[in-house]
Amino acid sequence: MLIVGFPAGPWATNCFVVAPGPNSECIIIDPGKDVVPGIDDILREHNLEPAAVVLSHGHLDHMWSVLPVCGSHHIPAYIHPDDRKLLADPMLGISGETKAAFESMTGERLQFSEPDDVQELVDGSKLDLAGVQFTVDHAPGHTPGSTAFRLDANAADPPVMFSGDLLFEGSIGRTDLPGGSLSQMRESLKRVVIPLDDETVVLPGHGGATTIGKERLTNPYLAEFNSPAAPTKGL
Repeated sequence: MLIVGFPAGPWATNCFVVAPGPNSECIIIDPGKDVVPGIDDILREHNLEPAAVVLSHGHLDHMWSVLPVCGSHHIPAYIHPDDRKLLADPMLGISGETKAAFESMTGERLQFSEPDDVQELVDGSKLDLAGVQFTVDHAPGHTPGSTAFRLDANAADPPVMFSGDLLFEGSIGRTDLPGGSLSQMRESLKRVVIPLDDETVVLPGHGGATTIGKERLTNPYLAEFNSPAAPTKGL
């Protein structure tokens, strides 16, 4: 399995290219702002042909380049239906103050539209693209359609989860933006993250890689789910 990632754009959003190996088709996860040169370099280096774009959620920093990437390679984009509206209007997912500040900084009104081919993700489904099999985990909280992707056990050793903005090293995604919900985030962490094996590698939307075991022990947002150890001595 070939997994190559790099941070891009002003938000240092991690974009991942995933393939069974070199000289094959691949998928692109979360093509944010300024990713195209980095993606092109990876495609040339490993002789890869994109088959699809997969989005962990619809926030601007994760989908900025979805239209040019899909359009130039004639490939579909996959997103959960609860975030699909953000493809055409990502401003719905950010605060008015952030929108105004960003447009003032860039000096332009941002315009977006859906790619020609949009496919909707289904919670619990198996997604088989470019010879790579993922399990789709709908994980609302950061956005209504936030989704994590797990490589099937026979595809990666140790197991791998692309967590988007659900789980970071030492933290979690913010829940104070439009569509965010702290109660949904807690439920998603409990349902999606906590059952995973400790050796599962987490590749998040921002920051460095980590493991479920490390986060279970050190991430303060997972502390409420840690059960006390059973006594090993005495009555």
